[in-house]
Amino acid sequence: MIKKYASLITLILLFLVIGMSYFTMMPQWGSTADVPLNEFSTNRAFKQVQAISKKPHYVGSKNHEVVAQHLQKELHKLGLETSIQEGYTLTDWGNLVYSKNILARIKGTKTTKALLLLSHYDSAPHSASYGASDAGSGVATILESVRAFLHSKKPHQNDIIILFSDAEELGLNGAALFVTQHQWAKEIGLALNFEARGTSGPSYMLMETNNGNAGLVNEFANAAAPYAVSNSLMYSIYKMLPNDTDLTVFRKEGNIQGFNFAFIDGHYNYHTAQDDSKHLDKKTLAHQGSYLLPLLNYFSNANLNRTQSLEDEVYFTVPFAFIHYPFEWVKTMLFIAIGLFFILVFIGLAKRILDFKTIAKGFIPFIASFVFAGLVTFFGWKTLLSIYPQYNDLLNGFTYNGHDYIAAFVFLTLSICMTFYLFFSAKKVTVSNSVAPLFFWLLINGGIAYYLQGAGFLILPVYCGLIIFAYFIISQHHNRWLNFIMSLPALLIITPFIYMFPIGLGLKILFGSAILTVLLFGLLLPLFGPFPKKGLWALLFFLISIVFFTKAHYHSGYEKGEAKSNSLVYIYDADNETAFWLTYDKNLDDWTRTVLGSNPKKADLENDIPLFSKYGSSFTYATETATKPIPKATIQFLKDSLAGNLHFLKIRITPNRLVNRYDIFANEKMDFYHFKANGVAQLDQTGNKMNRNGKKILSYYVVNNQPLEMDFVLNRATTFDMQLLESSFDLLENPLFNIQPRANWMIPTPFVLTDAVCVKQTIKPTAISPKNAMEINLFQKEVVPLVKDSLEAPQ
Repeated sequence: MIKKYASLITLILLFLVIGMSYFTMMPQWGSTADVPLNEFSTNRAFKQVQAISKKPHYVGSKNHEVVAQHLQKELHKLGLETSIQEGYTLTDWGNLVYSKNILARIKGTKTTKALLLLSHYDSAPHSASYGASDAGSGVATILESVRAFLHSKKPHQNDIIILFSDAEELGLNGAALFVTQHQWAKEIGLALNFEARGTSGPSYMLMETNNGNAGLVNEFANAAAPYAVSNSLMYSIYKMLPNDTDLTVFRKEGNIQGFNFAFIDGHYNYHTAQDDSKHLDKKTLAHQGSYLLPLLNYFSNANLNRTQSLEDEVYFTVPFAFIHYPFEWVKTMLFIAIGLFFILVFIGLAKRILDFKTIAKGFIPFIASFVFAGLVTFFGWKTLLSIYPQYNDLLNGFTYNGHDYIAAFVFLTLSICMTFYLFFSAKKVTVSNSVAPLFFWLLINGGIAYYLQGAGFLILPVYCGLIIFAYFIISQHHNRWLNFIMSLPALLIITPFIYMFPIGLGLKILFGSAILTVLLFGLLLPLFGPFPKKGLWALLFFLISIVFFTKAHYHSGYEKGEAKSNSLVYIYDADNETAFWLTYDKNLDDWTRTVLGSNPKKADLENDIPLFSKYGSSFTYATETATKPIPKATIQFLKDSLAGNLHFLKIRITPNRLVNRYDIFANEKMDFYHFKANGVAQLDQTGNKMNRNGKKILSYYVVNNQPLEMDFVLNRATTFDMQLLESSFDLLENPLFNIQPRANWMIPTPFVLTDAVCVKQTIKPTAISPKNAMEINLFQKEVVPLVKDSLEAPQ
């Protein structure tokens, strides 16, 4: 009876293992009652999240200061003395911000290196994000963990520094301010940073280091966090993404290494008005806490110098285990695997278990499945984008029904694999068919060994496949339980990537999940090969995929909590006395059409207003409209003088209304020397020449309506050509406009300037007062010679 249903039992067991592996990734008691005071409480941490995320609190907003004061009070409740670090920074992103960092310090028993606990407290601008996950969850995790740590009264050697950084969302400015200007930065031996790029799912550990990771890996293993989820391939992928965290600045500017902890599921809520406490999964918050308290207990007493290393290690997690070994093993393991593979094939040929003809036939279904599944998934997603154009509204590339599409294409891929093995192999797949997937996996690991050693752990499923292969070559029999047990490493290691890649990189990468599914199927061939009636299994998998496609279809619209993003900007061109309504939306809705009209023109303002956007978005539609009496900024040239072949300028731009942001553009042929904005030079500037990318000079996020002052030197022959775009984020509240509120199934578009009233004007020289003229004369006598010498010095 068992043998009759062996294939069904095998499949059920495989899905149980997959479910168990996901279930054990993170705590499952996120919303339980309060726990003892010396332990991390998700409920207590969640109350902090709710307090932090009552309203949007981006830099320059009224509620930003409210949150800052709340955090200071909470630190005082813990018996900690707080300090504030304030100041301007101009990062290499070209963002100028006045940041306000909140700090506290817990003294240790020895004068050793300090442990830094880090998270940022500002929310994303423009999109009305409440910042519950990003990064209220990180701040709450630190507050609750420190509370539990202090309550336990455990002695510790290392000082513990708490930093709630500011302006992370604008350009990592608060972190830059701390690393480059605070004396405590030089005392830090290790940093733990808590972040978010979604609102749910497991929290992944990522390392930041300038040198080898071996010290970090070994110390993390010693800390024994109970729900570690990570692997050494993830940081390689992380570095490819258009993302940085505060810890990136610590690594680059201060050579301070550490760990990032971040969750990425629910990515569609990232930087949106749906990043609120209602959307934050409490189990995810519990997972963050499951990291910090054990790490805090360990690293507060550890020798933090041991985290330094020049060597690298491969590492990965499976349920209840963190496995790691040196990079040096990767090539050795590959060569041993290649040797074993060819020895086994040779023995199989010698014993007439294998022959070249059947081996060659085994390549046909595997390669066909590989190519066909990849193409079907790639063009299938393209087709879905044309059928459901609304999917283009979500800039991060992951739709609300994205999990359904992952499941649909995975089951479709399994159906394709079963179909090709039905038509291009024997009724019961023989051991000859295992040669093809093992050969391809060895090729993949060959590339890994030389170009991506962080993925070196992918050789381990190959070894398990070789064990199955060897058992048959030696005994000429299949052992069903051996095959099942040896298939588990492939299932546990590869399956999370099938799920994680589209979530982290967007559904455009679904074809990658399909290809990984085929590769996994190849390693599981000893289990799937003996399945009778492959045609019925192919049909079953196909029908299951149809169920998920149907579910995705009925979940393809918008509703409250899963809202459509849209954008609207009013721009007044003060030079030409014209005004336009603009949007980034590809699909206009009733809200945007009410303003833009039924037939807006295609926007063509990329050259005039080259605003930065994380995903390269540009204005799509524009409609000319009436101008409004919006006071433009006052532009004053405090210095405008020539000396030799140099042109010295100092410009002050003062707002005449409440504003949030200045964007300064200049002709790309202009070279700026000794550039300072509000008294600070650009971070990471090499030599005297300002680093630029395109027309952008800087984006200044205004706090308390403070003016912008730019001080710089040009070559005398340079034609002066600069523009200002002044923005306020008050379009919906501005009394000059009568914009209807969005429907409850709409939210502001993230990652772009939206809901803004903008004034565009050319920066032109103004008349200089006698007082300023005297200052210029003094400047020419005392400062010009010094600047001239530095310009002429080698750069």
